[in-house]
Amino acid sequence: MRIGLIADTHNLLRPEALAALQGVDHLIHAGDIGGPHILTELERIAPLSVVRGNNDQEAWADDIPETLTLRFEDTTLYVLHDLKQLNIDPRALEIDVVIAGHSHKPLHEERNGVLYLNPGSAGPRRFKLPIGVGILHIEDGRVQAELITLPV
Repeated sequence: MRIGLIADTHNLLRPEALAALQGVDHLIHAGDIGGPHILTELERIAPLSVVRGNNDQEAWADDIPETLTLRFEDTTLYVLHDLKQLNIDPRALEIDVVIAGHSHKPLHEERNGVLYLNPGSAGPRRFKLPIGVGILHIEDGRVQAELITLPV
């Protein structure tokens, strides 16, 4: 199973991001979406799970949750926008992967047996940070992540 990861589009859905996410089985947007048209475009690629970011304050985002717990095969994912607001112990809750956005900085790190991922920003460039998305590969109980820097 391939799960596409995208965050911080801030109302800009780059064609390079859409191309990199083609063929995934599911998509996760980790917040700061920018508008409902972004979600409509992403839903054309695959089923979509989404959390609200700190900039998603308009009425269209009212029903979007701040956190999600998702399960694919035997793998449990926890999604939130800002990793600094993580208020649970993922390991104690048997969460395998924590996915966040907000910082615009790509992150691929294991802590206490939990994989922490931030695909970086797929929207407007912030400072000199790369533009990117991610792919989470789940197969036979194994999880591997791939962070993709987009040529823009």
